Amino acid sequence: MNSAVILLTNKECPWRCLMCDLWQNTLTQTVPLGAIPQQIDYALAQLNSKPEQIKLYNSGSFFDPAAIPLSDYPAIADNVSFAQHVVVEAHPRLVGEKALRLRDLLSGSLQVAMGLETVHPEILPRLNKKFELAHFAQAADFLRREKIAMRAFVLVKAPFMNETEGLEWAVKSAEFAFACGATVVSLIPTRPGNGAMDRLMKAGEFAPPRLATLERALELAINLRQGRVFADTWNLEQFSTCSTCLEKRRQRLHILNLTQEILATIDCPVCGGL
Repeated sequence: MNSAVILLTNKECPWRCLMCDLWQNTLTQTVPLGAIPQQIDYALAQLNSKPEQIKLYNSGSFFDPAAIPLSDYPAIADNVSFAQHVVVEAHPRLVGEKALRLRDLLSGSLQVAMGLETVHPEILPRLNKKFELAHFAQAADFLRREKIAMRAFVLVKAPFMNETEGLEWAVKSAEFAFACGATVVSLIPTRPGNGAMDRLMKAGEFAPPRLATLERALELAINLRQGRVFADTWNLEQFSTCSTCLEKRRQRLHILNLTQEILATIDCPVCGGL
């Protein structure tokens, strides 16, 4: 399936999650009416063809009216009327009637992506997500009842975890997301760079996951056979300590993402696959 992502510029997300750096490309006030449809028009004009699936990601929650004005929903739906599937992102506590309003305007199906991050009972509250697992489950149940597909973002090695815990809780979190009805889980290696995460690194309370941890998390989550699992491979070099095997391992992850089938690991004589 051909897919495209449009990153919308809008007001900063109010949730201020600990590990998020998306605030760096946002505005201080709500965009004027019509600005979001204009951004979509501009982005679509850069594409060579119209994709079957379009992702409208806005550095926060699509259903936050301070970010995406409700009055723009009809124009947005008209802009993407060619798409068979439309994906938006949202905080679990904002999933509700606005999702139904958007769904009913679309020509194709709607899928909502929610950041679960981790099901670790002590660490999730420390991420400043301002939701509990019950909120996530309730939002997922609402979407399921309304026949709206759901996908989840899961962190690989969230802050305050060691490498072993990072792997364990990434897989447990994926399992929870699938149990809630997710059809897709995206594994996101936790990155520094937003200020807060860098301070945690200096304090010894966070370190990015090893590339091997991301690889193993993807393998184990795929082996759950409960839905599709994808590893985020953007800027993968920051998780690697070995230039000898990096590109081969990047390609392997890409194939795993596409096929959902486990391949033999890369045998590197330099790093041993760490």
